[in-house]
Amino acid sequence: MAYPVIAAPYGLKPINLIGGQVFAGSTREYSIPYAYATDICYGDIVGLSRGNIARLSVSTGTLGTVAGVFLGCSFTSPVTKQRQFSQFWPASTTAGDAVAIVCDDPDTVFKAVICSSGTTVASGARAMIGQNLAMINNNGNLNSGDSLNALLAPTDTPATTDALPIRVLGLVPDTVVSLGTATYTSISTATVTCSALPFALPVGTDVGSLASNGQYIPSGSFVDTAAAAGATSFILNQAPVTAFVASSTLVFNQFPELLVKLNFGQHEYYAATATA
Repeated sequence: MAYPVIAAPYGLKPINLIGGQVFAGSTREYSIPYAYATDICYGDIVGLSRGNIARLSVSTGTLGTVAGVFLGCSFTSPVTKQRQFSQFWPASTTAGDAVAIVCDDPDTVFKAVICSSGTTVASGARAMIGQNLAMINNNGNLNSGDSLNALLAPTDTPATTDALPIRVLGLVPDTVVSLGTATYTSISTATVTCSALPFALPVGTDVGSLASNGQYIPSGSFVDTAAAAGATSFILNQAPVTAFVASSTLVFNQFPELLVKLNFGQHEYYAATATA
C-alpha cells in the first residue's frame, strides 16, 4: 500500500500552475464581513459579495462567481484583543478587521481527494482525465481547520457538462493504492465476471489488464459501482477500449487524489459579467 494513506478529503490544495509554472504562494487578501455566520475552512472555495468574501457551495458549479480558494485568515480576537492568524474562519466572530487569504489565480492546479459520497474516499482513474467533475459540499473539520470538500466520483458515461466546477488534469501517483489482481472470465456489456476479488473495489477504481508479454493495458474504464471483497463480478462505467483476453490478469489501482483546476468560466476573472 502506498504512503501516506488518504483517509479523508481536504478541499482544494494548490500545488502549481498550468503550463508548468511554479506556484509561488502568491495570494490576495479580501475582507470577511463582521460576524460572518458561516465557517470557512482551509481549502474551501469562496466568492465575493459586495466586496467581501463568502463561502460558496459549488457542488454543481457556480459560473463566474468563484474568487478563489480560502487559505486561512487573520483578525483581532474579540476576547484577547490580539491579532490572531487562523487556519479557518470561526463563524460569527465579532471582528471588524478580518482578512481572508485567498489563492485567486484561475490557472492554479490543485490536489483534491475524490469521494463516492460524504467523506468516503473513492478513486480516480486514467479515464477521468480531461473530464469535468462535480464536488461534494461538506462542512469543514473545525479541529484541524481544514475543508472536507471533495470531488464527486462519476459513474456511467464520461462527465462533459460544461457547468461542472472542476476539470481533471491528472492522477497523483504518490498515493496510489495497488489493490491487487483477479483473473478475467467474461464480460456482458460492462459487467465483468472474474475470480473472487480478495479486496473491495471503491467507485472509480482504475482497471487494466496484463498482456501476454507482461505489459500493462489500460482499459479506459473504471469501476461504476462499489464491489465487495469476495464478489465474482463488477460493473465498469463503459466497456474497455481494448477487449480483455480470456483468462488474462486484471489489475486494480485506487487513486484517491487527483490533479484538478477550476473549470473554465467558474472563476470571476474568466467571466465577463461582474460579481454583484
